[in-house]
Amino acid sequence: MSAVNIAVRAFRKLEPEDIKLLQAMEEQMKNYEYAPKDAIQKQSEFAFSEIEYRLPLLIKNGLVQGWRGKYVGYGLTTAGHDALAINALVKADVIEAFGKPLGVGKESDVYNALAPDEKQVALKFHRIGRTSFKKTKLKRNYTVTYSYTPDWHHQSRISAKKEYLALKLLYPKGVAVPEPIKQTRHVLVMSMIDGAELYHYPELPNAQAVYDEILSNVKIAYQDADMIHGDLSPYNIILQPDMHILIIDWPQAVSTKHPNAKELIERDLRNVLTFFQRKYGLKNRLEDAVTYVTTNTKTNLTAQD
Repeated sequence: MSAVNIAVRAFRKLEPEDIKLLQAMEEQMKNYEYAPKDAIQKQSEFAFSEIEYRLPLLIKNGLVQGWRGKYVGYGLTTAGHDALAINALVKADVIEAFGKPLGVGKESDVYNALAPDEKQVALKFHRIGRTSFKKTKLKRNYTVTYSYTPDWHHQSRISAKKEYLALKLLYPKGVAVPEPIKQTRHVLVMSMIDGAELYHYPELPNAQAVYDEILSNVKIAYQDADMIHGDLSPYNIILQPDMHILIIDWPQAVSTKHPNAKELIERDLRNVLTFFQRKYGLKNRLEDAVTYVTTNTKTNLTAQD
């Protein structure tokens, strides 16, 4: 059972006191990997008897884990963090019912949910801890500004916020991205994602048109929003049922003023073009794609014989 499923199942049983205790532990985990009971007591302002009653239940429900070393401490599990995020979204009237998984990736779990207006939305739980810190630091620019090593959950919070802010900038510019709705902790709420990743399609009725649409959106992001995806690939380009694309996974986006902007935009475009060349036989050239995206010229994207 996934952490999200554990959190949803446990959330239905939680009382307000349980939420307050989880929040106290979350706050103390800024200071401790595993918070001692006296620190939890001071933060929650509960009597020790109340804490001793509730902790075993939270452990049993998979939201808290204990640790015994030089002292006895307690910390939130991934499901515990998820439960607090779900609680925040419910309290804010962003969601009222939970749905099924839409996809599980290396660094996120995506689920659908029902909003109070009965519209379906997508919830992305960022999971930066699924990669090693060394690899994360190399790939993700949001860790390098910190003088300390953020814990995995803190990195996930940063990732969710960075993606939310990117979508808030891109969506009004007309870039084909999900509409951002809300971000809390390590969870991003956005409009429903319908379709499948591009690599799932062995054939396309008009591969050139799909390729052109991808580059058109990369161009808008680059020129109107001053933004580069930074990790674009067939794994984060969704082809929707109407055969139009949606570009997802923006937490690693960088400014066009980034020192490595030229290399990053070329890498993004090379990833896309190489895929279309190998899988669909397109004969477009990388230099034409780069020129089209980064300048105001009217470069013809269709390959020339």
